[in-house]
Amino acid sequence: QVQLVESGGGLVQPGGSLRLSCAASGRTFSSYAMGWFRQAPGKEREFVAAISSRSGGITDYVDSVKGRFTISRDNTKNTVYLQMNNLKPEDTAVYSCAARGGSYYSTDPRLYNYWGQGTQVTVSS
Repeated sequence: QVQLVESGGGLVQPGGSLRLSCAASGRTFSSYAMGWFRQAPGKEREFVAAISSRSGGITDYVDSVKGRFTISRDNTKNTVYLQMNNLKPEDTAVYSCAARGGSYYSTDPRLYNYWGQGTQVTVSS
């Protein structure tokens, strides 16, 4: 069992930055690939970024955030991060982290076993 708690969301102006954190419980965090997903009002959940299980592992991003967002993890702190720079109004959504057992991530939210409650990110002037 893994419990995930996100933090770091908020209101930011276009062009600004936020850093989301996702703290995981349990001693087997390094056994899980991690992903960040987002859901805007009236839209389906969307893959944002993912990282394989080891620190400094393989990463992947949706095209719309490449070059602006960076996913990373610190397995000594049981935490995964999403650094978001040059934020745009279209990035406004509830951002959730998710854990998937095994080394390899997926862009399909149906393949993740555990989810956090989400944190709101609003980009507006």
